[in-house]
Amino acid sequence: MGHPNLYHCLNVHQFDRSFVEENCALADKVRDIAKSKTGAEYLASLLNHKRAMLYFVQPSTRTFLSFYSSCQVLGIKCAEVRDTKTSSEIKGESEEDTIRTFSSYVDLIIMRHPKENFADKIAASLDSTGRRVPIINAGSGKDQHPTQALLDIYTLQRSFRHRGGIDGKKIAMVGDLRRGRTCRSLSLLLSMFDDVKLYFVAPREFQMTNDILKLLNASETKYEITDDLNKVIPEVDAVYVTRLQDEWDTTEGGALNYDVSRYSINSVNLRMLKPDAVILHPLPRREEIALEVDADPRAVYWRQVRNGMWSRVALITQIFGCSKNINDYYINNY
Repeated sequence: MGHPNLYHCLNVHQFDRSFVEENCALADKVRDIAKSKTGAEYLASLLNHKRAMLYFVQPSTRTFLSFYSSCQVLGIKCAEVRDTKTSSEIKGESEEDTIRTFSSYVDLIIMRHPKENFADKIAASLDSTGRRVPIINAGSGKDQHPTQALLDIYTLQRSFRHRGGIDGKKIAMVGDLRRGRTCRSLSLLLSMFDDVKLYFVAPREFQMTNDILKLLNASETKYEITDDLNKVIPEVDAVYVTRLQDEWDTTEGGALNYDVSRYSINSVNLRMLKPDAVILHPLPRREEIALEVDADPRAVYWRQVRNGMWSRVALITQIFGCSKNINDYYINNY
């Protein structure tokens, strides 16, 4: 089928450093190949016999569009459900039955869902029926967002390419860390790199949770917990900013909030940042990154958006076992 260690893509625990680095290398090759008409046509021929369902019942812009575009790059034909009111779930059909129906028509299911571990549950259910179709988790509750973590690593790797890579770097994660699945997933991938130090910058109520801290302790990854962004900014090589995840307030029994200005990047604290540091954000943003920051060359979050498509193309090629085709094509033509 595909990569020997990957069928479903459900969480970052499935990845090791070699897989992550291979995915980054593949993404670089794919984006080079796609620059020419001949190369783009070759990529579009690789999986033009496959079909995918994008089941996104939680709001999404970048993740949905980057997966849709990734499928197009590889010639995969897409169908989509973005609102359960347009499916038989409105008639009382269970989510499990809905997705099992999808599996009768497609070769890949990419899903975003508000329930934690939902993708794992669906993958296990399909496997037990003998109708094995790869599941890609495009965001599951407040828990996991593995493909976002892959593209974040890819962005950091490209940003630090001329500085020895990710090893030895100091990276701050800022904002709503408790409910930010992007930070949770990225923290675990960063723990695979040597001598990385993480700074978790948030109010106490929004700090990184103990389950992630325990895993970081087990891997002997260095980290520091603080609520003082300005103290951390001069020390770090990257700042990963997140918004307040207040869409979860209704499920937690009331609104939670903090002073966003204390956890935001603006022209004042931008001057404290190293000249060769970078600023990332999974987007969408609100007030936590001022618009004037966009013009700073250290702001890489719009490149991060573009990187998401290439990283996900690489992932899909690994799932379907055509990464060797890409490597061979690259060797013969570049």
